[in-house]
Amino acid sequence: MERAMLDYAAKLTREPWTMTASDVGELRNLGWRDTAILDLNLVVAYYAFVNRVADGLGVNLEARWTTKAPSKAEGS
Repeated sequence: MERAMLDYAAKLTREPWTMTASDVGELRNLGWRDTAILDLNLVVAYYAFVNRVADGLGVNLEARWTTKAPSKAEGS
């Protein structure tokens, strides 16, 4: 079930023009309710929207997003 969610999210992010009713149908066939499918769609679309707005305005990432996080071996 998680794989289908990730596949849906990846397709919507990378190739939104290729989405069809069968993409939603596949989630429904796995037991997803329409409200859950809508939630997934809105979250994916929101992140795409926010990133495009930031990229379009030339917004720089905050330092915490560009600094490499310490690994567990380094005592994170």
